[in-house]
Amino acid sequence: QVQLVESGGGLVQAGGSLRLSCAASGSIFRFNLMDWYRQAPGNQREWVASFGTGGTREYADSVKDRFTISRDNAGNTWLLQMNTLKPEDTAVYYCCAQITTTSRATAIYCGQGTQVTVSS
Repeated sequence: QVQLVESGGGLVQAGGSLRLSCAASGSIFRFNLMDWYRQAPGNQREWVASFGTGGTREYADSVKDRFTISRDNAGNTWLLQMNTLKPEDTAVYYCCAQITTTSRATAIYCGQGTQVTVSS
């Protein structure tokens, strides 16, 4: 089994910063892709950022130059540093990953989400 747990959400004023973490545990053989998504009330879930094999990083246009995705040295945690936050960044943020387990099965796993609220 694989579990992903997000942390670091909260309430912040516009222009402020937050850092989200996603910790993965379980029978993990390899991470293939690590992502952050978000979903605001009444909206569909949208992709925010990806951290791929080899360290490639991609961002949605709406967060480019403000958000940074990274992976810690231990490898089982990835981060989303969010700077210059705007009220429109308010959403529940989810981490997801394509993981190959020790049984060599590959699937997408997501956490339960963490709320980020940016006040104007």
